[in-house]
Amino acid sequence: MSAPGTESNPLRVAIVGSGPAAFYAAETLLKQPGLAVQVDMLERLPTPYGLVRGGVAPDHQKIKSVIRIYEQVAKLPGFRFFGHITFGRDVTLDDLAAHFHMIVFATGAQTDRRMGVPGEDLARIHSATEFVAWYNGHPDFRDRTFDLSQERVAIVGVGNVAIDVARILLLPLTELRTTDMADHALEALSRSRVREVTMLGRRGAAQAAFTNLEIRELGERIEADVRLATEDVVLDAMSEEQVKAGGRIAGERMDILRAYAAREASGRPKVLHLRFLASPVEFLGDESGGVRAMRVERNRLCAGDAGAIVCEGTGAVEEVPVGLVFRSVGYHGVPLDGVPFDARRGLIPNDHGRVLAAPAGERVPGLYVSGWIKRGPSGVIGTNKADSIETVKRMVEDVAAGAALAPANPAPEAFERLLRERQPRLVEYADWQRLDRLEIERGAPASRPRVKFTSIEEMLGALTEAS
Repeated sequence: MSAPGTESNPLRVAIVGSGPAAFYAAETLLKQPGLAVQVDMLERLPTPYGLVRGGVAPDHQKIKSVIRIYEQVAKLPGFRFFGHITFGRDVTLDDLAAHFHMIVFATGAQTDRRMGVPGEDLARIHSATEFVAWYNGHPDFRDRTFDLSQERVAIVGVGNVAIDVARILLLPLTELRTTDMADHALEALSRSRVREVTMLGRRGAAQAAFTNLEIRELGERIEADVRLATEDVVLDAMSEEQVKAGGRIAGERMDILRAYAAREASGRPKVLHLRFLASPVEFLGDESGGVRAMRVERNRLCAGDAGAIVCEGTGAVEEVPVGLVFRSVGYHGVPLDGVPFDARRGLIPNDHGRVLAAPAGERVPGLYVSGWIKRGPSGVIGTNKADSIETVKRMVEDVAAGAALAPANPAPEAFERLLRERQPRLVEYADWQRLDRLEIERGAPASRPRVKFTSIEEMLGALTEAS
């Protein structure tokens, strides 16, 4: 038989995951000149698009418009989507190796990092990941509960996800009702008594991870006064140099923050405190086992290894009352059955996308990786495009070098037959398109983008009724 990549023997590629990194990898593969490629994309949920559907804030519909690109990818010859397929249960690594020349893992970073602070396991302390997935209607999180009767909330972290959580808690309900936020979240937020939100960043204002767009719109749209101490926007020499090195964008970010510090209270009904150089060192509980306060230590910046700016505690500690806490201090990947995993870094060890048996170890033939599970939780949606292009470049090089797997049964119909045997309620892309139309139709009477199905059984039931 000819080498894979010809019309008579197409390169068969499985992509595990269906978020941005997965779709960009599929697009790059299917548009390779002179290379015949077939891509089968596998997704645990019946719905594609990963964090674009389940992580982007519901009031950021413009960001979600990137889905239009992925819809075009799905129309390319050689593309197939198989949803409601769980890797490790419905299909194994050995199964994929028997049907594909190459396998790409694009599963993201599905859990959150912990703070490592005493009292972190008290009731009413949650990850931002849970909250975001809950209000976006992710099936795994639809039944979570958050005590929004608490008036004081703390968010530990100052990245874009932390900003999203603060904004959702402080936006007028009239704005949220025009979005595709899950109905259960709209109902809970309609009863919210949250009046004061405190965001904590352990390093300084110059090191904050949010984007300029996120921090600017926060103060424009929420029904809360933003309070930021002037001392938190006075930079030390190291931070000044960092801002200079960051150019126009870093300078604008500091201008936005300094404007907040100079702003006078406008009498809005709620308050958002932005605090930098502050870390929780302990959470204190009440008699029922729920959080009632946090002890916050003031930090200072100092020089670390290789010129990095790090922080250390000063010993100055205060107690801040708080009844609900969200931690947003980063994400962490989840191991996959049979696939190497670097537990310390929370990703699949790799060399520019080629999977390694261990960090700095030997290559594992036929296995590749893209997205957050490749590089860690960094960048924005568009960052995944360059990341996937890099991975596909290595894959094409390996095809040319004869380094692909030799599957025993590469026929597309053979793999689909296996999937249907393992998972009779398989969801194809055409099924998702029907679900998509149904959700949009459900939202139309209220002028909402869509009303989501938020359980797998609900999705599968809707497909049965629509068939």
